[in-house]
Amino acid sequence: MARHVTAIYPGSFDPITYGHLDLIERGSKIFDHLIVSVLLNPDKQPLFSVQERVEMLTEVTQQWSNVSVDTFDGLLVDYAVRKQAHVILRGIRAISDYEYELQMALMNRKMDSSLETVFMMPAVAYTFLSSRLVREVCQLGGNVKGLVPPQVEERLRAKVE
Repeated sequence: MARHVTAIYPGSFDPITYGHLDLIERGSKIFDHLIVSVLLNPDKQPLFSVQERVEMLTEVTQQWSNVSVDTFDGLLVDYAVRKQAHVILRGIRAISDYEYELQMALMNRKMDSSLETVFMMPAVAYTFLSSRLVREVCQLGGNVKGLVPPQVEERLRAKVE
């Protein structure tokens, strides 16, 4: 029996990078529906508002008809139940990412045994890339071309200038 598989790709996406888009594109080929969901985290000081991040994500993911953009707060497992998702998609760039992500995946599985976590490594060209690094480079006047989509780069420049 064929099953419709919905996956959630959660994150802060502050800002979205080509590394994120690499995972979104590949995830869109694996899952029937991929929800890219911005975490509402009041403890973080984001550069972009949640609304701005949702706008950017919506703009750069419109080419994939099975990808939608959303927001969530609280426990990811509760959000997954509300969205009828059974898979969490997470990117892993290095061993340090794996240790943290493994703990999160195991805790999520403990809270909801029907929820699977799928780890994907980004393309080699993006293994060093993180939103934090992009923000820092841009804030210090560096070139972020090729690290983020052009429309995101424009918004970044406007924020830091």
